[in-house]
Amino acid sequence: MNKGRLEAFSDGVLAVIITVMVLEMKSPRGTSLAVLRTVIPVFLCYVLSFVYIGIYWNNHHHLLHATQRVNGATLWANLHLLFWLSLVPFTTAWMGENQFAAWPVAIYGIVLLLAAVAYFILTRALIRLHGRNSTLAASIGADRKGKISIAIYAAAIPLAFAQPWIAGAGYVIVAIMWLIPDRRIERKLAP
Repeated sequence: MNKGRLEAFSDGVLAVIITVMVLEMKSPRGTSLAVLRTVIPVFLCYVLSFVYIGIYWNNHHHLLHATQRVNGATLWANLHLLFWLSLVPFTTAWMGENQFAAWPVAIYGIVLLLAAVAYFILTRALIRLHGRNSTLAASIGADRKGKISIAIYAAAIPLAFAQPWIAGAGYVIVAIMWLIPDRRIERKLAP
């Protein structure tokens, strides 16, 4: 199957996710700059989630750029990823509106963890389709960053109940880790 429809659909879903997140941000009552303090937690959650969705969009784009085709398994794996990402606006709003309380921070981490697992499953489905000797398989390699991300999420979730800020710091660390450009696929596809 051609990958174009999967790519277009995924781009559309990710755009809707970002739109929903920004629509969830409500402006504060009042006209002074001081009233903006009340929305700082919501804004910080929005920024973090926007970065995460951007990271997934960027990596998804590179992943599909390295593929020639998709099959039913990859379509379902992609939907699995999009499902977890579609929950990001809800958990973002809940965490921000409750000023980083333990349960919202933990649930946010669970969604991030399950999105990371879903992305891992998608990459494995595509590698299975294209073969272990494919450019895609060579460019992903051992996927250390992906495995480290999953480990940090798994550690951060229970930490949310002890100190939510530590869990939040773990989520920020993973985002920073992925903001550093991952050139594996670009290097393998370069002429």
